[in-house]
Amino acid sequence: MIGIFDALREITVFSVCLRMVLAAVCGGAVGLEREFKRRPAGFRTHILICVGAAMTTMTSQYLCFNLGYTTDLGRIGAQVVAGIGFIGAGTIMVTARHKVMGLTTAAGLWAAAIVGLALGAGFYEGGLTATLLILMAEMLFSRLEYRMLETAPEVNLYIEYAGSGCLEALLKLFRERDLRVLNMNILHTSPAEKHCAAFTLRLDKATPLLALMERISNVPGVASVQEL
Repeated sequence: MIGIFDALREITVFSVCLRMVLAAVCGGAVGLEREFKRRPAGFRTHILICVGAAMTTMTSQYLCFNLGYTTDLGRIGAQVVAGIGFIGAGTIMVTARHKVMGLTTAAGLWAAAIVGLALGAGFYEGGLTATLLILMAEMLFSRLEYRMLETAPEVNLYIEYAGSGCLEALLKLFRERDLRVLNMNILHTSPAEKHCAAFTLRLDKATPLLALMERISNVPGVASVQEL
């Protein structure tokens, strides 16, 4: 442990204020990245969760050390870890195009709660290090993830098209490009609704995804194509 924090691990007015401020700063730093990307749980939500979790840990310490209650220090904190799942679940949604969104935001909320518990307990080294790693995962590692997706061997595409003739043209294009159709889900086929389908394709290194999507969009009758 870092010796400079040893005097701040006791429950004092200064240490309480420091822990709350650090929780607000660390939670806000994580939420700021989500706010820039216009995610449902952003700057203020992460601050509230991190500060609330820190206060939970300090309340447990206060009840045990200052009031002398014989209570389990981890009991209240355990309820935070379990209860944050309900908030995180509210940020996860499945769009009409069967795309799952909000998983990273939900994981960030859960991690912010853990950071708050650590800072509230006076575990400054763990809370600050975790905050740094969370920011790296959301801001730096995301670029690596995007590069991996560009070279992924499989891709899920959502395509809106005019009719059955266009669908046959798409399947013909896949055969010509030696693309293996792993899964095909026809979503709407009635004349009153737009025709759309979801494809799972196996790509090769000679078929860049962007070039493939552009070629698909040029097929007569295709209204739009998007990656899921």
